[in-house]
Amino acid sequence: MSNSTKTPLVAIGGIQHESNSFSAVKTTVADFERNSLTRDGDILKTWGESKHEVGGMIQGAAELGFDLYPTLFGVATPSGPVTAEAFETLTGELIEKIRAAPPLDAMLLALHGAMFCESYPHGDAEIVRRVREALPAGLPLVVTHDFHANVAPDLIEHCDALLIYKTNPHVDQYERGHKAAEIIAKTVRGQARLVQAIEKPDLFYNIRFQNTSLEPLAPITEETRRLEKNPKILSASVCCGYQYADAPAMGPSVVVVTDGDEALAHAEAKRLSKMLWDIRDKLILDVPDAAEAVRQAIAGDEFPVVLVEMGDNIGGGSAADSTFILSELLKQNAQGWAEAVCDPEAVQAAIKAGIGGVFSGLVGGKTDDLHGKPVQIEGRVKCLHDGKFIETEIRHGGWKYQDQGTTAVIEVAGSTRDLPNVLLLTTLRLPPFSLHQLISCGVYPERQDILVVKAAIAYRAAYGPIAKRIIEVDTGGLTAINPARFNYQNVRRPLHGLD
Repeated sequence: MSNSTKTPLVAIGGIQHESNSFSAVKTTVADFERNSLTRDGDILKTWGESKHEVGGMIQGAAELGFDLYPTLFGVATPSGPVTAEAFETLTGELIEKIRAAPPLDAMLLALHGAMFCESYPHGDAEIVRRVREALPAGLPLVVTHDFHANVAPDLIEHCDALLIYKTNPHVDQYERGHKAAEIIAKTVRGQARLVQAIEKPDLFYNIRFQNTSLEPLAPITEETRRLEKNPKILSASVCCGYQYADAPAMGPSVVVVTDGDEALAHAEAKRLSKMLWDIRDKLILDVPDAAEAVRQAIAGDEFPVVLVEMGDNIGGGSAADSTFILSELLKQNAQGWAEAVCDPEAVQAAIKAGIGGVFSGLVGGKTDDLHGKPVQIEGRVKCLHDGKFIETEIRHGGWKYQDQGTTAVIEVAGSTRDLPNVLLLTTLRLPPFSLHQLISCGVYPERQDILVVKAAIAYRAAYGPIAKRIIEVDTGGLTAINPARFNYQNVRRPLHGLD
């Protein structure tokens, strides 16, 4: 800890991945490189103006008068377990850069919290352990996590403060990153002594109920905001966990960080944990299947209706090529629908047909046997797009520059000029966090009757303002909301809602 007049030097870095342990698709170094893997000064250039927590950390450093020493920061699209090779390669490089740094005053570490690795069920906790070992003894280490973190208690033992996003959809990432920078600034200047406490209620908190702006979670989220108005409480975090990682610490967590008051940290963490436990009987699943959901959408009188294919939540690591709702739209002769499906093979067929050409082929259901069977699609190629677009608003994930790979827009047979049936075929998996995924390809979502999103909660930041009705759909897939579809072997037991 430094009390000198010199400008504090704070290292910044991290490795982020949300890993679906039930997926057979492994996450490699190439997946990080394909998404975002930056080093040294490129971290500041790439993330400095983003609404991500790293952007908040960078801006916070500039405002609060400390310098940053960038190391390594990598993010990969949610998928299956991170390979042992990828974990060791990226973590090893991060540690090397920390060890090679000039004398540091502190470190900011941006992690996801639900990294499941071949070698470590709680990859984030192992990263924190190694970072702590690499840093000089007593150097402040502040960590940030996603709302879907499965926080292992030993992670808390190896860092001085853990801050977690408050919101889902995640629209406060920048603020939480900035808050982490504020805490670091106070700590290195001797203005705060960090103490934290963690509580983990024995609860399986289903993703179906993880919208922090709605009941039953909204009052608890608001309580964390109220607590942070107390100058003694530096951070109060409640996260609901990530149910698709079969890891011992899977489930919700409460972390409270105070300025030197251990009793206060433990008391408020226990109280917030009890608030979570007390709403357990409100977490009852009652969601229609694909056939019923499409019937309800067609019968509606206000549009657009958003159908949420929860079993193929791309942001949760799923395949992005499920066909349960698509097949029902065709079967029930729905009109005016739009859906995106990741199918590189079909994209190449559309490119071969050319703009205006006839498209005829099987779409979707090609990754595995969990997400439905391929569906025969007849139509014409309306346009081709490079798949790159910009999201300027604050949206889940904080990303500005987006890329879904080469994209083909298919106008499916049965379309009319006023109500086209539109199928976006993408080359890369991209969660539906931005309306510009459609708009950039000439599809205006507010003009469609039915919009299909492969998501759970996060899409709401973009789609909520235009939707007249939202229907969540219980479908199969790697992110099915019914836990009975999965064979959990490693989570701690019992968990209410699972057992």
